Amino acid sequence: MKRFFLLSLMACAAHAAFAQDLNLGTPPGAAPVPIQITASQGITWSQDAQTVTATGDAKAVRGDVTVTADELVAHYVKKTDAGSQPAPSAPDASSSPLDQGNAQLTELDAIGHVHIYTATDNAWGDHAVYSVGQQVLVLTGKNLKLTTPQDTITARDSIEYYAGEHKAIARGDALIMANGGRSIAADVITGYFNSQASGGTAQPAAQNVDGLSQGGNLKRVEAMGSVVIKTPSDTAMGDRGVYLPPTGQARLGGNVRIIHGPNELAGADALVNMKTGVATLLAGPGGQVSGVILPGSGK
Repeated sequence: MKRFFLLSLMACAAHAAFAQDLNLGTPPGAAPVPIQITASQGITWSQDAQTVTATGDAKAVRGDVTVTADELVAHYVKKTDAGSQPAPSAPDASSSPLDQGNAQLTELDAIGHVHIYTATDNAWGDHAVYSVGQQVLVLTGKNLKLTTPQDTITARDSIEYYAGEHKAIARGDALIMANGGRSIAADVITGYFNSQASGGTAQPAAQNVDGLSQGGNLKRVEAMGSVVIKTPSDTAMGDRGVYLPPTGQARLGGNVRIIHGPNELAGADALVNMKTGVATLLAGPGGQVSGVILPGSGK
């Protein structure tokens, strides 16, 4: 197995799962932390293409975060402020352009059977691209999935993480499934979370607390298109929705329906408490709430 270290600053945050544990980055202004890369078939340094490619069971490790794939490709550019330190005239098996101090990583590609994980969180896909300058990670392919101890997030088209904006987006049949049978599904789900220092210790989740509020200090979820919110007893549907994990409150808008067993209500807006399962239906301007209630069928 061949191995070398990437000493350039690399912020590869894979939190599509709306948590911040899957993060290969370092805080702004912090010293670069080495990233160890290994591969079973070989590591190729192309000076013309300005790439370093690890092939065959490729692995990149920084701290508690690991990225594995069939192939890892690091793209770099030569620094303009490298000073008087010259670049090597030819590749050297004992070194790489990224640990000479005269190169800057611009992009990392993970190709084939991508798995990004820590001791608690996991993300899977076929292809991952991280742009260092934009601080954006895009995970694509089949069976996109991200898991935390509380939640499971899946999507059909992509899972994206924007480190600078503390935002993650799941696109295409997006679904957040939490412990206790609670879930949010939509065409597109966007999660916003509070920033926290890298390497911080997460507080243990309290018992009997909605799992959707525990992952990655999540503070807000926005869902667009064919929104479906489920609790163990009820299903609420609408065109759009907003969920606030700290309070457990969700609001649905546009062609809202609430279903409880054989009972169904329809209106313009609805307030849903994800913790208690209590939903309140609201009529739009000039409209009214309507529905069918079967006496004795439930609360």
